[in-house]
Amino acid sequence: MIKLSSGAFADAVVEGDYQRSGRTARIHYVRAYVVVALLVLLAYAAASPVFFNEDELARFIYLLVPSLLVLGAYLAATFWDRYPDIPMIDFTALLALAILVTGENVILFDEINRQGDDVHGNVGISGLIVSAFAAFALTGRFRWFLTWSALHAVGFVNLAFLLDPSAEVRFYEIMSHASGAGVMLFLNWALSRADRHGFLLNKALAAERAKSEELLYNVLPEAAAERLKAGQVVADAYSDASVVFIDVVGFTKLSGTVSPGHLIDMLNAFFNLADRCAAEHGVEKVKTIGDAYLAISGGNLPAKNSADAALAFGMAVIDGLGEVEKEVGIPIQVRVGIHSGSVVGGVIGATRMTYDYWGETMNVASRLEGQAATNSIAVSESTYLRTRRKELFDAPEEVALKGVGEVPVFRLKREEPPAALRAGPIPAS
Repeated sequence: MIKLSSGAFADAVVEGDYQRSGRTARIHYVRAYVVVALLVLLAYAAASPVFFNEDELARFIYLLVPSLLVLGAYLAATFWDRYPDIPMIDFTALLALAILVTGENVILFDEINRQGDDVHGNVGISGLIVSAFAAFALTGRFRWFLTWSALHAVGFVNLAFLLDPSAEVRFYEIMSHASGAGVMLFLNWALSRADRHGFLLNKALAAERAKSEELLYNVLPEAAAERLKAGQVVADAYSDASVVFIDVVGFTKLSGTVSPGHLIDMLNAFFNLADRCAAEHGVEKVKTIGDAYLAISGGNLPAKNSADAALAFGMAVIDGLGEVEKEVGIPIQVRVGIHSGSVVGGVIGATRMTYDYWGETMNVASRLEGQAATNSIAVSESTYLRTRRKELFDAPEEVALKGVGEVPVFRLKREEPPAALRAGPIPAS
């Protein structure tokens, strides 16, 4: 849990992340402020020659020019990639600008007084504009702003005593500045507290969003998840996919002789094996159906040759059954059916969503599984014609598949193929 300590986050990494993200988010506002301040000073520069005598104008320009230079340098600094990491840029630029503006105001007041006019508090360039923006720019750094306000006060008092001969005016100017500084300190403190709590809420929201996305990516392919998040309908057609259907032999009988706990352990170990093999061979797990495992090659995960990838996956699962038996102490046998053809995939429903596949290819693959020998594979003619491992199969046999009709079925040779052939690279076409 992220905690606040003495106005800052206890974790230095979190504090650094907060400071950088906050300053990065404020860059556009800093630039807008600098542009507005430049325009205001230029407007004063354009109007002053009309009302000032030459001596006062020279004094005003003497302070105006460095003010413009400070603003220009401040604006340029915001385009530096290290700007978010150096809050001293805001601190120094705004402190220099505040002191220069104070001096310019004193000159404005002197000139108006020389002309015999009454000076009101809203005459001149308001120093609160600089103080208020400093309170904003240094959000999250109350101690920095407290130091900034103290230095600003020292500069203001010095200029007031240096340039204003009236003790009465000095007193009220200092009182006015002190009250304004107090309000700005409260503003900075309030902004900092609200900003930090907002940061915590955003962090918590981001963490929850990450959990939701991780869960979404666990149940849906990444491409489908992205489209679903964008509000799009997820529906795809694949013209050359190979569907793999793996079923545990004698599971019903086994479930009557093995305890439920051992049975679940066996299925879990078997499915974990299939998941690992699918990842190794670029095959997509579709779902488990009871004791059966359904996978597809050439769907969301593209394959150069879907039949070869599906065949390699099926053989890898069979080869790994010995590990499952050692792990759970229960002998396990499977049959594998593979059929290649076109499928349709997509996401339907609003709850418990999954990416599923439909089409005749799915049905034929499940029928072929029943034609495979124990711990072996049966494939359709379309899969046989696509694969570059034809030497692994016996001659075809015409078989009547329920709901399909008479079709040629190719089975792996009864004698186990050499290990080098099973694990070796797929020959070039």
